[in-house]
Amino acid sequence: MSNTLSGQKPRVIVSKKVAPYVLLLPFLLVFVGFLIVPMGYAFGLSLFKTALVGGTRFVGLENYARAVVDPKFWDGVWLLVRFGLIQMPIMLSLALIFALILDSGMVYARSFFRVSFFLPYAVPAVIATLLWGYLYGPSYGPVAQLATALSLPKPDFFSPGAILGSLANITIWEYTGYNMIIYFAALQAIPGDLEEAAKMDGASALTYALRVKLPMIVPMIVVTVIFSIIGTLQLFSEPYLITNLARSVINSNFTPNYYAYTLAFVAQQYNYSAAISFLLGAVVAVFSYAFMLLANRGGR
Repeated sequence: MSNTLSGQKPRVIVSKKVAPYVLLLPFLLVFVGFLIVPMGYAFGLSLFKTALVGGTRFVGLENYARAVVDPKFWDGVWLLVRFGLIQMPIMLSLALIFALILDSGMVYARSFFRVSFFLPYAVPAVIATLLWGYLYGPSYGPVAQLATALSLPKPDFFSPGAILGSLANITIWEYTGYNMIIYFAALQAIPGDLEEAAKMDGASALTYALRVKLPMIVPMIVVTVIFSIIGTLQLFSEPYLITNLARSVINSNFTPNYYAYTLAFVAQQYNYSAAISFLLGAVVAVFSYAFMLLANRGGR
């Protein structure tokens, strides 16, 4: 008869001290195998230089010194800063407004609208970009066809002055619902007693939202801003897929990630591409940390 049937306690195979590490082991294996090892390999590549004459040789930080003064890299960073100033405020503001409306109970079928707003995030970035590329099409796009039918000039979504707005519209459509769900979850965690107390004090719904709800979800807003900064500085899929429609505007160094991709897979400069990638990581860390400092000072 087994120990369980005989009333005895089952034998402990793993001690309590070791159990957490056993449970973490699958994650650690994936983390090390798909992040740490590739990063180590890429960093090793960045310390070498491959040439037709002389082959591969160790150059230390020479690739990084070249990357730091590379105007193509910094032009891409500056473009993404401008892109973020357009895209992030609109995206996060819309997400916050939608979350406040859903949380207030002002709409019926709240679950339907929540899923509808989140659905664009479930669409892969490649599909979303191709979809909007079709809508933007100067010849076959429905917007251009509608303008022709109304005898109006066709809008050029891929002109130098409009390309950032066109790309920003794609990312806003993709990620507004994702951020809205984060805000909505934070709002749902606010105790209902606070709303009852605010109503007893004569506060309106708008006053309660601005004076109580928003201050209580500031930490979550800070998190979404940091995520947005990281995602903005790593922009790649959208401009890469739009290139064929806007070759006169989007070049090989349009964004830092696009520049690193071109160096590696077009120019075969894997070593310098790795250095560019690590420099971009440093830039992302600096921007994120700077915003965290500003947010902490504002909180104090």
